[in-house]
Parts: sequence; C-alpha cells; structure tokens
Amino acid sequence: MADPDPDPESEPESVFPREVGLFADSYSEKSQFSFCGHVLSITQNFGSRLGVAAGVWDAALSLCSYFESQNMDFRGKKVIELGVPLTCISPPSSLSGGDVTITDLPLALEQIQGNVQANVPAGGQAQVRALSWGIDHHVFPGDYDLVLGADIVYLEPTFPLLLGTLQHLCGPHGTIYLASTMREEHGTESFFQHFLPQHFQLELVQRCEDENVNIYRARHREPRPA
Repeated sequence: MADPDPDPESEPESVFPREVGLFADSYSEKSQFSFCGHVLSITQNFGSRLGVAAGVWDAALSLCSYFESQNMDFRGKKVIELGVPLTCISPPSSLSGGDVTITDLPLALEQIQGNVQANVPAGGQAQVRALSWGIDHHVFPGDYDLVLGADIVYLEPTFPLLLGTLQHLCGPHGTIYLASTMREEHGTESFFQHFLPQHFQLELVQRCEDENVNIYRARHREPRPA
C-alpha cells in the first residue's frame, strides 16, 4: 500500500527538477563563438517578451562560417544587418574594419546593444538603431555596400515590406547576403523564388543540408537598355 504522506524530500529529482530559472519568465545564457579570428561572447536573453529575437539561429552561424570560408573583406565597407536575432554577424564585420549598422525592432535593441558593447571596443564602427521594414527604412541611407540578414524570412505578410527595405538600403553596386532556414510552412522558398528575383539577380551560394539552411547573394538587376 502506498504511503499516503510521502516525504517530499525523497521524491526523485527527475520528477521535481530543481533547475534554477526553469519556471522563470525570462532567463539568460552566455555562449562563445569564434569567427574570422575573433572570439565573441554572446548573451541570449530568453523570455516571452523577446520571442524569436532571443536566440542565435543556425542561419546566423552558417552565414558567419560562410564569410569566414570566403575570407570576406569588410574593410572600408558600409554594412547594415537586418532583424538581428542575436548579433553574432555584425561584431566580426566591425572588428574586421567595416562601418556597421545593426537594426531590429525597438524591443530587441537593449539586448543587441549589450552584445555589441561586450564585443566591439569603444570607438569601434558599430551602431545600433531601430528599423521597422517598410515604415521607416527611408530614414536610412540607400548606399550600403553589404546588407545582411539571417533567418528574417519567415512571415509572409512581411515579405513585401522586407523587399522594399532591401531595395532602398542596397546601394547601386551593393550586395545582399541572406541566410535562411528553408521552412516550407513559412513560405520562405516563395520569397526567394518569386519576391526577390523581381528586382535582384539572385544566386544560391551555399546549401547546408544538415541544418536546412540556404545562403543567397543578391544584387540589383542591371538597368534595361533604352
């Protein structure tokens, strides 16, 4: 017969885990990543308020690895990163000599700023600004050499807004790099097959089967002859 009053201290740890922060509304984790000769210390703040803006996504890591494999030269380049889940792309760009602007919605800026301060020395060319696609992109210049994004293509209603923002930000001779997890349920493939080719020459430069991540490079189409 079972003991009607079991001793709570004797309950198995597996039944009542005592992990700190398990039921907390939010918690933080610190991770280190190494790219382009730089070790980055990234703090991830998880919680309902930040949602998808909390973590480092596989697509961001894939894009960083791609840049490293290509010996990407950021020196003197004007760079903007869109919709940063966690900025592990922009600090190496800044540390490698790029003039970097890091953007996301206002609620994510505090987390981004903290990671920038932890990885980019004072005086480094990296600024953090709010940007809502299709709304206030015109307050940014339209002459960026590099426009970067990782896992920002996942909400179909935002596709036209993102496309218009890319058109504005990418300079006449600029290049866009987008890394995306190819989620069929989010219409990601549709953006790259139907939306982006309307205005850009598109090339698939890397496919990671294990992570289901594609990396695309896009440039403005050459103007048609008169």
